Parts: sequence; structure tokens; C-alpha cells
Amino acid sequence: MTLPRFYPIFDSVDWLQRALPLGVKLVQLRIKNRAPDALRADIRAGLALARKHGAALVVNDHWQIAIEEGADWLHLGQEDLDIADLPAIRRAGLKLGLSTHDHAELDRALVLSPDYVALGPVYPTILKAMKWEQQGLERLREWKRLIGDIPLCAIGGMTVARAPGAFEAGADIVSAVTDITLNADPEARMRDWLRVCA
Repeated sequence: MTLPRFYPIFDSVDWLQRALPLGVKLVQLRIKNRAPDALRADIRAGLALARKHGAALVVNDHWQIAIEEGADWLHLGQEDLDIADLPAIRRAGLKLGLSTHDHAELDRALVLSPDYVALGPVYPTILKAMKWEQQGLERLREWKRLIGDIPLCAIGGMTVARAPGAFEAGADIVSAVTDITLNADPEARMRDWLRVCA
């Protein structure tokens, strides 16, 4: 499976409305702390937007809503894996991305035959407090050797300038969050990303 190399992650449909018209073809909607009805409405709107623009929307965490709303993609962190109904997810035909941070988590992920594996944080990240040190490019190289043909996603502290090094180290996909959302001109930054990931 060949996935787009640029994979931004956003916490609102507003960001999807800005990103998808630019040509972003793979995007994650990661919403935390939202009332269930509002969350469902956001995911439904995000899926409709993605379909309109011929893009793939990955729903983070909320597997029940992803199934019920007919999503194609789901991303689960390790904590989410503890409570998700994996047989139901597979029966629904959802493609699955999984977060990993160490060898034990990678072993757990590979048993589930994921459609991509994410490794992070490759660089220090300000997005959320993490118990893991930065992984670095050498860990990316190691992960790619271990997972073979499964697409590898680099996440954490990624910038346009760091993307080529991540690709050289074996990443197939690079995720960005704050490099876009904290930029003075997010649209211009996303166009830079699309160029470097072309």
C-alpha cells in the first residue's frame, strides 16, 4: 500500500477545511475532551470533507464512532489498544495505524498486522508530555528494518527541514502538528510540506 508521505494531525474540523483544499490527501482528526454528540458531529463532518476532496481521514481513538460513521481509517495509541474492540474494528474493515515507542509496543503492534506503524517522538515535542525520550533517526532506521514493507510514520517534533532526514532514515510518512498549527502562515507551511513530501 502506498500512502501519501505528508500526514498532518489536527484537533478540529476547521483545520481540515484549511488543509484539504490545498491538496492534503491523508489527515488525522485527533479530538480530545469533547461531548459525545459534538464529537460525532465533528467526525461526520470531517469524513464528508475528506470524501469531497478525495482524501483519507484517519479517526484517532474513537473506534465506535469511526465504525458507526463509516470511516475507512482508525489510529490507536497503546492505551487505546487496551480498551478497543479489535475484532469489531477488523469486521468493519477499518484500516489501522498504531503508535509505538519501544520494542515491546512494536511487538504488540506487529501481532495486529497494522496498515502503518508510527514511531515517536522522533524529536522533542511540545504537543504533549511524553514519558519517552526522543527516538532519533537511528531508531527510525531500526524500526524500518524490523517492520519491512509496513509503512512507517515518523512523528514528534517534525518540521519541513527535518522531513528529508526522516525519509532518508526509512520513514514512508511524516506527521506534523505544531509545525503547522503554530506557524504564522499555516497554509504556506502546508504548501511547503506538500512540496518536500512530493
